[in-house]
Amino acid sequence: MEDIGFKRGVHQRRNGSFTEPTAGLVGSRRNATACPGLTWLSLALCLAAVSTAVKCLSATQSTKMPVVPKWGRFEYAFTSSTNYENPLQQATLRIVFTSPLGETAQVFGFWDGSRTWRVRFSPDQPGTWSFKSTCSDAANSGLNNQRGEFLCTSTIGQSRFHRHGPVKVAQDRHHLEHADRSPFFWLSDEVSKGVRMADAKSLGTYAVIRSSQNFTVAQWAVAPGGDAANESALAGFPERISVNPDFFKRLDAKIDILSTAGILSAITPLAEPDSSPEAVALPDDQAMLLTRYVVARWGADPVAWVLAPGMSSKQTERWKKIGSEVFSTNRHAPVIVYSRQVDETLVEFAEQGWVDVLGAPTREVKPEVLSKIAQTHPIVALTPHENAFQPKTRTRVTAQDVRGSAYCGVLPTPPAGVSYAGSAVENWDTTVEPKQEDIWGAGLPVWHKALFMPGAKQVGYLAGLLNSVDFWRLRPDAGILVSQPGTGSGGPEICPAATETKDLSLVYVANERMLELSLDAMPHSPAVTWFNPRQGGNSPAVAVVVQGKCQFPTPDPEDWVLVLKAGK
Repeated sequence: MEDIGFKRGVHQRRNGSFTEPTAGLVGSRRNATACPGLTWLSLALCLAAVSTAVKCLSATQSTKMPVVPKWGRFEYAFTSSTNYENPLQQATLRIVFTSPLGETAQVFGFWDGSRTWRVRFSPDQPGTWSFKSTCSDAANSGLNNQRGEFLCTSTIGQSRFHRHGPVKVAQDRHHLEHADRSPFFWLSDEVSKGVRMADAKSLGTYAVIRSSQNFTVAQWAVAPGGDAANESALAGFPERISVNPDFFKRLDAKIDILSTAGILSAITPLAEPDSSPEAVALPDDQAMLLTRYVVARWGADPVAWVLAPGMSSKQTERWKKIGSEVFSTNRHAPVIVYSRQVDETLVEFAEQGWVDVLGAPTREVKPEVLSKIAQTHPIVALTPHENAFQPKTRTRVTAQDVRGSAYCGVLPTPPAGVSYAGSAVENWDTTVEPKQEDIWGAGLPVWHKALFMPGAKQVGYLAGLLNSVDFWRLRPDAGILVSQPGTGSGGPEICPAATETKDLSLVYVANERMLELSLDAMPHSPAVTWFNPRQGGNSPAVAVVVQGKCQFPTPDPEDWVLVLKAGK
């Protein structure tokens, strides 16, 4: 194999920590010999794996082979032999990785300034991986037909993504999970400008607070708009864009801040004009180039891709085309399409093989459409923006509006996630109000104080409740109710869900004083409590059995969640 000059920095993480090759192998040997329950066959297989790892270690020591933990990030820098005037437009770099089992995965490389190009890749199998590059400019000897190898070891690190792996769609196609099959409930915060505009300290504060509130996702946009350095991602647009590598390098570090706190970055490469006043409509081919660049740069990090196609049918067709070009033939993180133009748009995107998750204000979707798309895709319920003005009114969205939308959005489908937004956080309002006018939090910017709006805390309580049970087994189940008294913002609303075996049921009650459940739907030796969606916490539930039904009076006229679990 030709020497392609691997450097120590190839297996150095952005925070500067270094992984010695022996660390993961010693751990593997210890794990293989310390399990008294191993059968002779499994022991033999483990010893064979250790033997292979030792051979790989010997090769590593002699050839300086890079070492990357499973689910970590392998990075390699290429030096282009050609100095392109606009690299984004003039060359395309593809790299095919081959796993220890012979499986292949293709990703794009990306330009990172001057003559430097990079590839980033997250391996999911221990052992020796190889790669080969292909450049659209075959005469570029620095990018075309380059080959190399690296060794993937056992997992290392403390974040949820280090321990459990990247997020993907579960096998049942109804919820999300980590690579090790640990469930992942999607609770996202729309912080469109914030990640770009925040300094590292502010973003760290944001990440710690949101993580403590059970948020697992930060949704943000790359373009349009500037960052804290007053620079933007693009130049020369819209007809023939170029990218600003320094802008993207600053975002590299911010993605690390979020992922270290256990927050997944749900990245919108390009916000469309009707969803962002700053947006400039790029031609389809230029929007595709930007999207591909963003995916190449951060595809090995804990991310998901969010496409928000806008309200017009033309934009729907545009993003179907772009998504197919970027995602159809390449390994990628989950792609979620958010649509507030419901029904027809949702069905169209559900038919695209590269779309993994759908997001919509589910209470506005026709029941037959919701049922159809929920059979094949996890559904994220979109809530109204807290404290924003209601459409065509001067009335602001309240915490109760957000809370009701969340519960009655997530329970009518197999629960997968909820998307929350608060205007001051979304717009990253850095205003500091005069002390005499600031009732609380004097000296703090508005975005910081807005993190504690009641609706944000209450969707966090919802996530905490669902994560305390097997939420992925729940399905909408009106059959557990004796009667459904009706729906609508002005009347009573009840949203029931239960597992197939009825060992777990949740029923959200918007404003009823008496909830009636069928006696046949009660689990064995039930443990029944009321969960308070406004403040969190549980209180005892008292039932009255009357003529084959159980009557549960709510503790007060506010909304409550009845939780029924089978006893031992």
